[in-house]
Amino acid sequence: MAVKKRKIAITCQGGGSQTAFTAGALKALYDNGFDDHFELVSITGTSGGALCATLIWYALLKKDAYIPKRMLDLWADNTASSDAELRFNDYLVDSMRKVNSGQMPQFNISPYSPLMQMMSTMTGKQFRPNFTDFRGLLESHIDFAELKAMGPNTDMPALILGAAEVLTGQLAKFNSRTEAIRVEHILSSCAVPNIFEAVEFDGKAYWDGLFSDNPPVDEVIKPIYVGENNIPEEIWVIKINPNGCKTVPKSPEAISDRRNEMIGNMSLFQQLAGIRTLNELLLKKAFTPEFLAQNGVKDAINIPRCLSSDDIRPYHIPFIEMSAELQDKLDYESKLDRSPKNILPLMADGESQGKLFIAERIAALKP
Repeated sequence: MAVKKRKIAITCQGGGSQTAFTAGALKALYDNGFDDHFELVSITGTSGGALCATLIWYALLKKDAYIPKRMLDLWADNTASSDAELRFNDYLVDSMRKVNSGQMPQFNISPYSPLMQMMSTMTGKQFRPNFTDFRGLLESHIDFAELKAMGPNTDMPALILGAAEVLTGQLAKFNSRTEAIRVEHILSSCAVPNIFEAVEFDGKAYWDGLFSDNPPVDEVIKPIYVGENNIPEEIWVIKINPNGCKTVPKSPEAISDRRNEMIGNMSLFQQLAGIRTLNELLLKKAFTPEFLAQNGVKDAINIPRCLSSDDIRPYHIPFIEMSAELQDKLDYESKLDRSPKNILPLMADGESQGKLFIAERIAALKP
């Protein structure tokens, strides 16, 4: 008799190059028994988290023998490897560090400016194909024409990507159950405003998921978004930004880094607070079945009393987070650093933390 698997939603927070940690964590889950004990019913993400989530979802769609391979292959192609790529990467990251620390003056250049357009064209000839062409990189790993021909997919786990619509200021969610996933959806979720042009299509313009839910969480408990059979029993959050910091930031670069971390976390905490309130009301039978049905809510999700790691109750919305040792070494500029010396330790830490996490979740299944 087959053992019923526990239904899981995985949500992936954004954070640029630091989401190499997410890739390592997802690899560890699949390498250490996820499929034997759990069923993925939805996966969401913003920015780099959207990139990882989409590649996992696409691998499931293609029925790959090894689910993480496409994601790992893309990260390998996205990592600087040639001497020219490494010099270019190091120059950009070092320049940003000097600007943010006040060692160099800051010159604000629009991604729409002729200078930026020229730099993109010039540098693109020195590197591997797609190293400076993000759209080309995505299209080399995902057949978007195939996805368009297939249309919305209601047979798979739901894939939900977060972005923000520039003209209206509204949150945007791209859902595989209601529309075919397009390259523009991922580009939108990754479009950092001071680096990339807004992604424009279908009469709208989008910026990256930092302005949106980071990552989308609310939707994974609502059948209207993920389907009646895809309501999770647990929501796992692969989290990039740390909750707190040890001291009050005082230097320009430390203030900038902490500001980015806090912005990246606030939408997540707001969503978790909303789910907690909803859960408490559901447990107290505050709604009629008719009202719940009309609003697409099916079951209560058991969540912890607080987000503290000291909570003695088992987590049903647990976090996979970086080790403190690695987190202490990172700064804002590392979110743009594509060098192996930055990417590989992030991925290795993701694997380490993911392995510990999945072992704990499997152990928690035992009566």
